[in-house]
Amino acid sequence: MNRTTFAITALAGAIILSPVAVYATDTLTSFQKKVAAVMKMDHRSAKNRQRDRNRDPVNALHFCRLQDNMTVIDWAPGRGWYTEILGPLLKDKGVLYVSTLAKQLKRLDPLLKKAPMSKVRKLSVDVIRHPKTHDILAKNLDFGVTGADMMLSFREVHNLEPETVLDFNRAVFKALKPGGYYCVIDHTRRHMEPSTNENRRRYDPVKLIKEVQEAGLKFIDYSEMFWRPDDELRYEVGRRSVRGNTDRFTILFQKPNK
Repeated sequence: MNRTTFAITALAGAIILSPVAVYATDTLTSFQKKVAAVMKMDHRSAKNRQRDRNRDPVNALHFCRLQDNMTVIDWAPGRGWYTEILGPLLKDKGVLYVSTLAKQLKRLDPLLKKAPMSKVRKLSVDVIRHPKTHDILAKNLDFGVTGADMMLSFREVHNLEPETVLDFNRAVFKALKPGGYYCVIDHTRRHMEPSTNENRRRYDPVKLIKEVQEAGLKFIDYSEMFWRPDDELRYEVGRRSVRGNTDRFTILFQKPNK
C-alpha cells in the first residue's frame, strides 16, 4: 500500500469526532446511523442543514445516551433545529415533547405539520420572560409529566434567570424517571467570571454541575467534542469572530435509581 492510499484509508476510518458532518459508517452504532439518515430527510430546512457540521447531532445524541424508544423532553427548542431530528427518531417507538411557554411553541407549528413530525407533542409550561433581560422566570415549575427517560437542554441554560435555576432543576428531577438522563450543552463561560454583556449567553460549567447536583441529579459524564481552541471565551457568542465556532461544554446527569 503506497503512502497516499494509506492516508486515505486512515482518514476514512477516523472521521467521527470532528465538527465536519461526514461520518465513516463502519464506525457508527445502529442508532447513530439512524440519526445520520434523518439529517438527510427532506423536511429539514436548508438553514438548519448548514449548522450540522458545527452541532454534530450524530455524536451529541450518542453521548446523551438517546435511544429511539425513549420518552424525551426537548426543552426550549427555539425554531426546532434539534426537534426536526428528534421527531422522526422517536416517532415509531418513543415520545417527543417540546416544552417552553405556549407563545414560543407556536413558532413550531409549520414544522410540526410535516409528516415526519406528526407524533411530536407540545408541553407548554407556566413560565414568563423577564421584562428587561428576556430570560426565563418561573416559580413552582412543573412539566406536568413524570417518568421521562431524558431531558435535553441545548444552548438554553444560559437563558434561565438565576433565581429560577434551582426551581428548573428540581422540575427536571421530578419529570425524569429513576435512571433518566439530563443532557446539557451550552456555550462555555470562564469559571467564576462575573456576568457582563459579553458573556451573558455563556455559562460556567462548574457552576452548572454544582447547581444540578443540588437538585438531586448525579453528574455522570462529560465530552470534549465541542472544544474550540479558537474561542477565547471573551466575546458574545453572536459576534462574527466566534459565531458558529463557540466552545461548548457537554455534560450528562442522571436521576438516581433510589
